[in-house]
Amino acid sequence: MSIDLSQFQQVFFEESFEGLEIMETSLLGLDPNDVDDEEINTIFRAAHSIKGGSGTFGFSAVADFTHVMETLLNEMRDGRRAVTAESVDILLQSVDVLRDMLAAADEEREVDVARVAAQKQVLENVLNPDGEDESTAGEDKVENNAPPESDEKPIGWHIIFRPLPQILKTGNDPMRILRELMELGEIHIEVDDSDLPDLSNFDPELCYLAWDITLMTEKNRAEVDEIFAWVEDDCELIVHEILADKSAVDQQTPVLKVVAPVEDRRVKKDRRDKEPKKASGSSSIRVDITKIDELINMVGELVITQSMLSLLGETFEMEKLEQLNDGLSQLERHTRNLQESVMQIRMLPISFTFNRFPRLVHDLSAKLGKKIDLQVHGETTEVDKTVIEKIGDPLVHLVRNSLDHGIEMPADRLASGKSEVGVISLNAFHQGGNIVLEIRDDGKGLDRAVLVKKALEKGLIDGSQELTDRQVYELIFHPGFSTAEKVSDVSGRGVGMDVVRKNINELGGSITIESELGQGTAIIIRLPLTLAILDGQTVQVADETYIVPLGSIVESIQVKEQQVSRVVGRGETFKLRDEYLPIVRLHDVFGIKNSKAKTLQEGLLVIVEGESHRCGLFVDDLLGQQQVVIKSLEENYQRVNGISGATILGDGSVALILDIPSMMRLADKCDLENRVSA
Repeated sequence: MSIDLSQFQQVFFEESFEGLEIMETSLLGLDPNDVDDEEINTIFRAAHSIKGGSGTFGFSAVADFTHVMETLLNEMRDGRRAVTAESVDILLQSVDVLRDMLAAADEEREVDVARVAAQKQVLENVLNPDGEDESTAGEDKVENNAPPESDEKPIGWHIIFRPLPQILKTGNDPMRILRELMELGEIHIEVDDSDLPDLSNFDPELCYLAWDITLMTEKNRAEVDEIFAWVEDDCELIVHEILADKSAVDQQTPVLKVVAPVEDRRVKKDRRDKEPKKASGSSSIRVDITKIDELINMVGELVITQSMLSLLGETFEMEKLEQLNDGLSQLERHTRNLQESVMQIRMLPISFTFNRFPRLVHDLSAKLGKKIDLQVHGETTEVDKTVIEKIGDPLVHLVRNSLDHGIEMPADRLASGKSEVGVISLNAFHQGGNIVLEIRDDGKGLDRAVLVKKALEKGLIDGSQELTDRQVYELIFHPGFSTAEKVSDVSGRGVGMDVVRKNINELGGSITIESELGQGTAIIIRLPLTLAILDGQTVQVADETYIVPLGSIVESIQVKEQQVSRVVGRGETFKLRDEYLPIVRLHDVFGIKNSKAKTLQEGLLVIVEGESHRCGLFVDDLLGQQQVVIKSLEENYQRVNGISGATILGDGSVALILDIPSMMRLADKCDLENRVSA
């Protein structure tokens, strides 16, 4: 009887990726001066499991590559080979290659054969510097399909650059990359716009273009790769060297046309089409058995209550009304408990996101020549799986900024009386109904004078404005704002921070900055625990009902006439204690007529906060607080400015959920249009 192993492949891939994380974490924890044998055993066991599983499922290339890694680890484990910083770095690079091979097998795409062969050769050189391949002694040699290395120096590079559609959402601009390539030499660019959709389906936040680039330069491959380092996870990239063809020296175009095979471009395009479908992360989740047991118990209680109510309905009499009310209360309680149990299944520890940062800090600190101590706290804090998947990229950008801009060079730190080792701290904890993420560093902090100067140069502010420290720090989130003196592949292109804020706002969260010059900077992110359910305040505007997220509400007041100021061309404001806040009339923003509250005194002001700004929402009435299940408007209809989603109320009607930051921007736009028309 034959067994179809394909049904178990997804489990193999998930366990293999977990094994790679274990290997990476253990390798980063290896101290060459004090080797822990158990750490070596842990790494070896993970590699051995991946090798065995890949062989079982027919991924022979993965098994062959892992075998060479396993051989090196076995020699370290037996004490035949010393553990050095160089060998640890080589094993970390091999983990990266192995991860790409497994991802390629999982996504059914072509793997970078040349990269695999090159890294395998590096491992074999470490195992046997004299040239004899001991790792495969007694075994059949695996045919190396990598293209042979040429002794001839390339005269240029043929580059196929296909960004993934979501590249713009990560704060990267392909045009900047092309401009940097132009500085390396003579360049010819062809644009591939075959993926451009109709205007009705066009999304300005997605990238639909690809580029075929011919770069004639004497620069080496490393200098070309450095330009793409920032987007290596957000694009498909093929780079081929251009050699001087002796048979067609004066015919550059024919030589260039045969450098990148058409098949490669097709394979990469196919993968690009598939990638967005996998962008949401793993489709499965591992759950503690105790959570499953609790869920089963809740379902059992619900079934018992349903049976009781069903029996009661068959023989109902008015004398049993109290029994019916008790049954309905019991049903409500069990339903709420079942909801909480189901939500707990989606909760994962934030360590799934934090685990990537030791490697990131290790690699970038070595590249920048800095000494960094990464401290992680609260990694067991649980968050919704969707939040974990979407917060990863913003956190990577913030940690990169701390590494590049925040922490000083060792000599500078010593000169200022600090330890030469900088500290970056990641912390996660629950606060109310939110999770708080903190990224702190003990670097040079934000220089208010530099920020103000840069903002004046860009015309973001004028010299007459008096800004608080908080308002000055907010300037960092303006598109294109950067204080970096030198553009690097780590940061400094003026992209990212505005996208970081946008992505966090889309999660229903907020981001604030605290800093002290010479002491360091803290970036604080507040996010909802889940994106499926929201605690909200229902408000009424005419005959419409809206939901205001409870986390955005500061307070609700009934304003008096003497508190309101009307400035010509600036709209209405009111004084709340020592602060003047703008008034936003929801019926004006959404074009609702027949508002029940004709004057400010007849309605209520709901004070809300978003993106560190406050305003007063003018509504007719407050209806009550309740938990609502969020339904996506974008998936079921289309994106609507000022609205983050919708929900179905108990009476079957639909209520729209306000997106406070977006609604504030929409209100500003409406106010500007009204002033222009006036």
